[in-house]
Amino acid sequence: MMQANELQQRFSHVESMIHEAAQRCESTQSVPMELKNCMQQLDQRMDQARGMMKSQDEQQIVQCVDDLEQLGDRAKDACENAPMVDSELRDVVMQAHRELSDLKHQLH
Repeated sequence: MMQANELQQRFSHVESMIHEAAQRCESTQSVPMELKNCMQQLDQRMDQARGMMKSQDEQQIVQCVDDLEQLGDRAKDACENAPMVDSELRDVVMQAHRELSDLKHQLH
């Protein structure tokens, strides 16, 4: 498993990207409800996961990142299926998904 401080840094970076994407979804009129819901759930789950990241329980951390990555998959799919999502929002959602996916693969 990666070092605790590296994990915390990566997690904080992903968390800020997801928070930004969730805020963009809320403030943009033409965002489909599915994408808004996915990003809102992901943002809320990131808040909950922050405390878990401080634990020393490797299994819980891996499971948490797996769950977050699945929500990221849903957000990515919702973004890809939405024809009118602006490119900046699409880029942020896709980057957040890539970061979660990379983090998951590093932990496995």
